[in-house]
Amino acid sequence: MTERPRVSVIVPAYHEGVQVVSVLDRLFESVRLPSEVLVVVDSADDTTIPVTEEYAQKEPRLRCLVSTYGRGPANAIRFGIDAAAAPVVVVTMADGCDDPRQIDELVRLVERGVAVAAASRYMPGGQQVGGPLLKGTLSRLAGRSLRTLAHVGTRDATNSFKAYSTEFVQQVGIDSRGGFEIGIELTAKAKRLRLPVAEIPTIWLDRQAGMSNFKIAKWVPSYVRWYRFAFGPRLTPGQVRARSAAQRPDQGSRQED
Repeated sequence: MTERPRVSVIVPAYHEGVQVVSVLDRLFESVRLPSEVLVVVDSADDTTIPVTEEYAQKEPRLRCLVSTYGRGPANAIRFGIDAAAAPVVVVTMADGCDDPRQIDELVRLVERGVAVAAASRYMPGGQQVGGPLLKGTLSRLAGRSLRTLAHVGTRDATNSFKAYSTEFVQQVGIDSRGGFEIGIELTAKAKRLRLPVAEIPTIWLDRQAGMSNFKIAKWVPSYVRWYRFAFGPRLTPGQVRARSAAQRPDQGSRQED
């Protein structure tokens, strides 16, 4: 009988090709808990698919999924979470920037009762190495001010590398449709529900190969929206869903635009 995974690791990917192999190697070397890894792509012609399918022949915990929710990393993450079999999901990037050795620790925090466990670049012991200066500055300012002013429980609300209670995500839903703003969205929703959020320090390394699909100018409005949503009185899950859906703009869909 196959053991049910304790964590589903969601990896949104976009034409990573053979570069995804080293990321998968580190994931399967690092995660010791019973797990599944779901690599999610936008379309059937993505170059990540044949590489991942070949890898899956030797690693049964790996699946490659083609999202039917539309293009872009937010839709890939949504699709992956909906397909997850575990009570805890972890989102990590296909570019190798995140440290997979921390996944087990993040999962255990959720199992202990937090809704969101964040890998934080901006708490003591954390660090961001490389990456665009403007992006890093805006992210750091947003994270620290949200923790100080809104008491969200983490100094790094914008980081995508987080673990979530699957039940919590199902309760509040995901409204993001564009970029990587799901991290700040779910942190803000946990805050409005007054659910616990925890963090551990992480060292983030800018990708060494390929090109980032992060588009600052395109996605800043979405980040600002969820930044503002973190402030306000306590809400029920139904109220969170209603308010956030009513405010959802047309965010577009293509991550490469």
